[in-house]
Amino acid sequence: MAEDKQENKMKVPLHLALIPDGNRRWAKAKGLPGFKGHEAGEKKFEEILDWCMELGIRMVTVYTLSQENFSRSREEVEFLLKLIKSHIQKFAKDKKVHKNKVRLNVIGKLDLLPQDVKKAAAKAMDATKNYNNYTLNLAVAYGGRQEIIDATKKIAISVKEGKINPENIDETLFSKNLYAELPDVDLLIRTSEQRLSGFLPWQSTYAEVVFLGDKMFPELTKEDFVKAIGEYSSRERRFGK
Repeated sequence: MAEDKQENKMKVPLHLALIPDGNRRWAKAKGLPGFKGHEAGEKKFEEILDWCMELGIRMVTVYTLSQENFSRSREEVEFLLKLIKSHIQKFAKDKKVHKNKVRLNVIGKLDLLPQDVKKAAAKAMDATKNYNNYTLNLAVAYGGRQEIIDATKKIAISVKEGKINPENIDETLFSKNLYAELPDVDLLIRTSEQRLSGFLPWQSTYAEVVFLGDKMFPELTKEDFVKAIGEYSSRERRFGK
């Protein structure tokens, strides 16, 4: 109960970004094949969604699969894509998702995905499109620089077609042309490493960052997570002022 009271007093982020790193290293340290680390990471991710709802964090964006990850072995990439598809399908059928009205968005360069994964994503997004209590954004086939380049191309085409006056290009318009129009990130948490790896560079300009470099994602505990949120709660945000 004491922990619950402490959690309720915290100022929680409205938009949390998460880079869940260290799955393969966790498996290697335990003498397990790499795919076991990814499976453990998926289970941990399900726990974290529960923690977010308990704390009242309304939006979570997770770095699920980067564009760079496609350069890994074919076997690993295929396994990751199957795992993502399975997770999306389970999400769409989860009674807890519908009870708590959790909306799913899958964002990224989705044309890089196999057709079956795209279909699963479209079906899950359609099933939850009217929910607005919580939002889960899965960044799949995502690259931060590529997102900005693709947005620039879209705007350039609209300018060429006479749909946009260059004088009207501002931050609001640019945001609308990204993979998804997301609110700015309040807090970004990364496990295992201390770098951003190109995740949400536009949206995270003034985000607070907490690196849990001594924790690989599958071993993250609720205590670790609450402590990271508490660190955010204790900071004074200046937004460059």
